[in-house]
Amino acid sequence: MRVLITGNMGYVGPVLTAHLHATFPGATIVGFDSGYFAHCLTGAATLPEVATTSQQFGDIRDFPPALLEGVDAVVHLAAISNDPMGKSFETVTERVNYEAGLRLAELARDRGVKHFVFASSCSIYGEASGGPRKETDPVNPLTAYARSKVALEQGLARLEAGGMVVTCLRFATACGMSARLRLDLVLNDFVACALTAGEITVLSDGSPWRPLIDVRDMARAIEWAITRRESDGGRFLIVNAGCEEWNYQVRDLAQAVQRAIPGTSIDINRNAQPDRRSYQVDFTRFRTLAPRHQPRCTLEDTIAGLQAGLHAMGFNDGKFRQSELMRLRVLERHTAEGRLDADLRWR
Repeated sequence: MRVLITGNMGYVGPVLTAHLHATFPGATIVGFDSGYFAHCLTGAATLPEVATTSQQFGDIRDFPPALLEGVDAVVHLAAISNDPMGKSFETVTERVNYEAGLRLAELARDRGVKHFVFASSCSIYGEASGGPRKETDPVNPLTAYARSKVALEQGLARLEAGGMVVTCLRFATACGMSARLRLDLVLNDFVACALTAGEITVLSDGSPWRPLIDVRDMARAIEWAITRRESDGGRFLIVNAGCEEWNYQVRDLAQAVQRAIPGTSIDINRNAQPDRRSYQVDFTRFRTLAPRHQPRCTLEDTIAGLQAGLHAMGFNDGKFRQSELMRLRVLERHTAEGRLDADLRWR
C-alpha cells in the first residue's frame, strides 16, 4: 500500500502517520506539506516524519501530479485549519481548502488512486437546534473555514470519480496530545489553563454544544476510510466521525478538567455574546459502517494524556494564547517577519 498524506506536518498528521506506520508495517507513506508549522514540535523525542517513507515540501495550490504515481490512497488533511485563520485569511482559505482540494481529487482520479479521504468537519452544522445532526440534515456553515469544507464536499459529490472511492469524514472537534500540539482547541485550551493558571477561563457562557474526538481515534477512522469497500457506504460517502458519548456542552468539558486537575477553578463569561456555533451530532452511520473502528478514548483518557504530555514538555506558559501553540499566531508571525506573503506563500 502506498499512502499520500497532505498536511501531515500539522496537528493530526504526526499521530496519523505513526498509527498507519504501526498498522501497515510494509506501507509506503509519503508526506506533502507546506511546512508552516513544521517547527512547532511539542515534546517530540524524534521528528514525527521519521515514520514516513519520504517527505515532500510544497504548496497544495501547486501540487505536483507526479507525486501521485503508484499511490493507492490519498488522505487530504491540508487546510487553513480553523475559524480564526479562516477569518484572517478568507480568500486564501477558499483557494487552499476548496479549490486546491478539488484539483487534488481530480489529479488523484486521473492517476488511478483507489481511495480519496477528505478530512471534513462537523463545524459545518454551525447553529443547529432540534437534536443531533445527521449527514442528511441541512448544513449551516457560519465561518469561512466551515464554508470551505462544505464547498469541497459538494465539489467531491459532483466529481466524476471513476473507480476512486471517496470518503468525507466529518470529524468532531479534535482534541488530545500530539507531537505538534495545538492549544486553540477547546479541551486542549482548558487543560492548559488549568495547569498554568489553576483557572479555566471559558470565553463563552458555557452553553454551546460540541462533539469531540481524540486525535488517536481520528487516525483509526482514517485507517478505516483508506481501506473501506465500495459496498460499505457507496462510491461517494459523507459520514460523521465520532461517537454520541462525546457530545458535550462547553461547561461540561470545563468541569471534567476541573475534576481531573484538583484545585482548578472555572471562570465562565456569563455576559458573553451567545456563541452561535452550537450543535450536537448523530454518529449512527459511522457506528454502522465502521464497527471495528469506533472511538476508544474516553474524555478522562484524553485529559490525562494532555496533562502528562504538557508536564513532560515542562509547559508553564500562562500567556499560551499568544504563543505559537495557537496556529493563527504562527501565521501572523511568519507574515509579520516577511517569511510568508499575504497569500500565505513562502517568499
